[in-house]
Amino acid sequence: MGIFGFFSKEKKESLDQGLQKTNENIFSKLSKAVVGKSKVDEDVLDELEEILITSDVGVDTTIKVIRRIEERVAQDKYVNTAELDIILREEIEALLKENKSADLADFDLPADKKPYVIMVVGVNGVGKTTTIGKLAHQFKSAGKSVVLGAADTFRAAAVDQLILWGERVGVPVVSHGMNTDPASVAFDAVKQGVDTNADVVIVDTAGRLHTKINLMNELTKIKRVMQKFIDDAPHEILLVLDGSTGQNAFIQAKEFTKATDITALAITKLDGTAKGGVVIGISDQFKIPVKYIGVGEKMTDLQVFNRKEFVDSLFKKK
Repeated sequence: MGIFGFFSKEKKESLDQGLQKTNENIFSKLSKAVVGKSKVDEDVLDELEEILITSDVGVDTTIKVIRRIEERVAQDKYVNTAELDIILREEIEALLKENKSADLADFDLPADKKPYVIMVVGVNGVGKTTTIGKLAHQFKSAGKSVVLGAADTFRAAAVDQLILWGERVGVPVVSHGMNTDPASVAFDAVKQGVDTNADVVIVDTAGRLHTKINLMNELTKIKRVMQKFIDDAPHEILLVLDGSTGQNAFIQAKEFTKATDITALAITKLDGTAKGGVVIGISDQFKIPVKYIGVGEKMTDLQVFNRKEFVDSLFKKK
């Protein structure tokens, strides 16, 4: 059963709480924009444009959303301000659907990919290693066997942190220590995954944005050694972004999409920020599906992305 079928009350409350600041930012401004107005006119749309941009939806995506609303207003001839909230929800949800942010099964894995290999990329400080640890926990809780690979060998802290996560979650971690060949770690992690018939192998990679050529070469080498065991590995290249950084997350996404073929996004630290609109903009601008979002500190606060529940929480009336 997909996550849409059993999006639990606890998860929904966690999502609502995690997106509270963004919700308050958007909804309070939207309420002020329509006060005293009976219909959606040019002034209301100008206000809405500013609200979306200041919520880090991004200029290009905001213009796209406004244009779609203008078309609906023109088509219906008269749209009252009470309907604006509904139309906005519908258009943003449609945008996320177009960008392949589908409602996935809850931490499920393709039956024909075993082990399912995930290569995780992202700059230092975005919560990359923590996201890997939480992913491992969620997969294990779903009854999956997990192997982690500590291939971010540039920083001792990254290796040590992943080992601690492995101990905490109770999953094996393949590590060669600091300043060792990342590809060698990835090789051994995938080998162990194959040898032990693991369900999923998650490989951490260097978080530094050094020259794009070096980054590209390193990630290409890691992918190549994985393919000695599994022809189509990695099955997923997951880019972790810090949602609280707003436009900086766009810049990071731009750099990493140049360096390698990103297939999915995990957007962390959405709790405590009013910049949750970045989820919409990044998905739209890069045409990469959002797969996971982080809405709190607990293990279970890393959630599989559900576009309907996300939009509902974003525009929920208090």
